Amino acid sequence: MSATSFHTASLTSSSILLQQDKRTRFALRSVTPVSAITSRRSCARIRASYTDYSASANTGGRTELDALSHYSEVVPDTVVFDDFERFPPTAATVSSSLLLGICSLPDTTFKGAVDTALADKECYGLGTPDARMTCFVNKALVNVGGELSKLVPGRVSTEVDARLAYDTHAIVGKVERLLQLYNSIDVPAERLLFKIPATWQGIEAARLLESEGIQTHMTFVYSFCQAAAAAQAGASVIQIFVGRLRDWARNHSGDPEIDAALKRGEDPGLALVTKTYNYIHKYGHKSKLMVASIRNKQDVFNVLGVDYIITPLKILQALKESVTPDDDKYTFVKRLSSQSAAAYNFTDEELVKWDQLSFASGMGPAALELLASGMDGYSNQAKRVEELFGKIWPPPNV
Repeated sequence: MSATSFHTASLTSSSILLQQDKRTRFALRSVTPVSAITSRRSCARIRASYTDYSASANTGGRTELDALSHYSEVVPDTVVFDDFERFPPTAATVSSSLLLGICSLPDTTFKGAVDTALADKECYGLGTPDARMTCFVNKALVNVGGELSKLVPGRVSTEVDARLAYDTHAIVGKVERLLQLYNSIDVPAERLLFKIPATWQGIEAARLLESEGIQTHMTFVYSFCQAAAAAQAGASVIQIFVGRLRDWARNHSGDPEIDAALKRGEDPGLALVTKTYNYIHKYGHKSKLMVASIRNKQDVFNVLGVDYIITPLKILQALKESVTPDDDKYTFVKRLSSQSAAAYNFTDEELVKWDQLSFASGMGPAALELLASGMDGYSNQAKRVEELFGKIWPPPNV
């Protein structure tokens, strides 16, 4: 995210980690695309900005990663941190997947935050099992998010239950409840994002929440109608998954938006990023654009200028190990800029004020399938958390 970036407004630990002595050296390695917990000693997989861009002492030049950092904020895709001097995190995400990871390793730093949630008297006193479980999960997400907020200077993004994705008022209610819990532990709204699937109802929820000063992070964006509607709603962050669109296009056909990109000789995911960036900047929307599902270095080069690039650690390491010659001829091209936005031409159909009917018409097969798949994954993770909490509640030794 920019100067206001993840540092002041960002996105996957407690203060105990900060107190770990410098003898604890760490393994930094890529993991699955969803947040989880692992460690040689209870370190967390958290998404955080990579800031060690300097070239090695014996290279005599700057790295590609250093050069790229002048154009976009490059953010590792779910990494393990155990050395905060070398890889200081600036943003974090808390999710059902993270809770499952915490519970799978008894000695993790965050285990106490989850145990405290499961021992909460307010939750225990609720009348029905469903109400108690919802309370436990909310408290666990917020307790862990609160610990993460002590580690990162930027925003903590909290996943909203994907099972609510088609109910605007339920999403708003969930976010407001989570925000109340964060306020009760002195984490202010400006330090938070709430991660919502980009259904029409999710985008409408973002509109209502943003009007109240609550920052939203729209995820599972696979079509221009989703991106444009989210920008019109004032969403703080819009996240596009480049590689997933490319994968879909390799195995399917019949999506007008993707077919048009392929006919122009363009990668469909990169084409959507380009169009969305130019739309946001040409028409003055406040949204920041995040690109995820990066598959290779060329993907990174092709989206330079975008606000955030969520990059697998393997690619980050390759960028860091590649030294750019100290030569003016060797330069990177900022492909996305205010100039590219001003020159981009949109059709009248693309410049509509999006409503539910036009949104439904604009959702092609790829967006529908990938959105549903993403939400199914999130929903399954949420169910697993509830099943696990049901087995371990009440927690021992609390």
